[in-house]
Amino acid sequence: MTGTTKELLLGCIADDFTGATDLANNLVRGGMRVVQTIGVPAGPLDRAADAVVVALKSRTIAAADAVRQSLDALRWLRSQGARQIYFKYCSTFDSTAQGNIGPVTEALMDALGTGFTIATPAFPDNQRTVFKGYLFVGDVPLHESGMRDHPLTPMTDANLVRVLQAQCRRKVGLIDYRAVAAGAQAIAARIAELRSSGCAIAVVDAIGNDDLLRLGPALKDMALVTAGSGVAIGLPRNFGIQASPGAAQLPPAGGAQAVLSGSCSVATHRQVRAFIAAGRPGFVVDPLRVAAGEDVPAQALAWAAPLLAQGPVLVYSTAQPQAVKDVQERLGVDEAGALVERTLAKIARGLVALGVRQLALAGGETSGACVQALGVTQMQIGPQIDPGVPWCYATSGGGHGLHLALKSGNFGAEDFFAKAFRMLA
Repeated sequence: MTGTTKELLLGCIADDFTGATDLANNLVRGGMRVVQTIGVPAGPLDRAADAVVVALKSRTIAAADAVRQSLDALRWLRSQGARQIYFKYCSTFDSTAQGNIGPVTEALMDALGTGFTIATPAFPDNQRTVFKGYLFVGDVPLHESGMRDHPLTPMTDANLVRVLQAQCRRKVGLIDYRAVAAGAQAIAARIAELRSSGCAIAVVDAIGNDDLLRLGPALKDMALVTAGSGVAIGLPRNFGIQASPGAAQLPPAGGAQAVLSGSCSVATHRQVRAFIAAGRPGFVVDPLRVAAGEDVPAQALAWAAPLLAQGPVLVYSTAQPQAVKDVQERLGVDEAGALVERTLAKIARGLVALGVRQLALAGGETSGACVQALGVTQMQIGPQIDPGVPWCYATSGGGHGLHLALKSGNFGAEDFFAKAFRMLA
């Protein structure tokens, strides 16, 4: 296999669990052997890897807590010899006005003693592009996309320089499309120009994969890279690694199949509708029924048990924005989210006890809660299902071998769930 060195080349810190697999997926496509850890490991890895992605659940917590967790991850990665550090956030750059992208970036810069880094959530394969510093989702600016209704981090400004500057002490600048199009030397010259003017962080334009591939060589000696997952396609070559099918090999799959969906994104809503329209069974988790004291996990598992032998089942709390707001008004934003996470996590444990060994999880918070509940600590990253979403393999706390797909709410085609299980078959 290409890249058989035992030295850890790239150490990554991701601010949620689906974002971690999104990044790992792009590195595997470039030929790197990648392990994703759930939280900061207590010791060394179970297997050799070229890159490690430490998955945190830090996107929407208090900024001080996000900084503390990220620095813990950095210390572990450095103890493993990581040559370069990559801080990964969402391709929609979602963050509160206080952070956590800016505060974590600056804390990592301080810890690494580096005076400059870049920032770009561009991921053209999933229609996330940056032009003149503005983030587009498909053909519309970020604030006109479904992200304006995100229940935890609504995004109302597409200007990334402005968004990031509000979170940072350091000056934020821009490497625009003209410099990127001219290649690595022009990018390096623009970086020198920005540094001389006092800028320490630069948002980078990218409207296609060619832009990201041109950016890659310019980042070779940068101690810290901050980005969505798109930039990762240009990094393996910096370490002399080329694409290799062997990097994505997983053990063969078996067992029953299920989907757990807690995301309320536009993309996931379409996927849920398509799954049910195709004749597959679905069970709705109503947070108000859970709050009223009903044992919804037991109801869901009793419903699923006789159906699992017939193919994949879906358990979902996915709802339209107004329905989500109504629940949040009655229960509170934090309690509504936590209630759904706890419920789906309990259902995940029950499904595995019923023999589910292929499990697709939709939504960052849902994925985080479920893999933690299952006792998963490390995952081997496998083949891509859709851009940004690979199959992974892990051993649960109960010793069960599991194939897991952790899907960001915004990612995947409408037939994602059916396509995912077809791949394993």
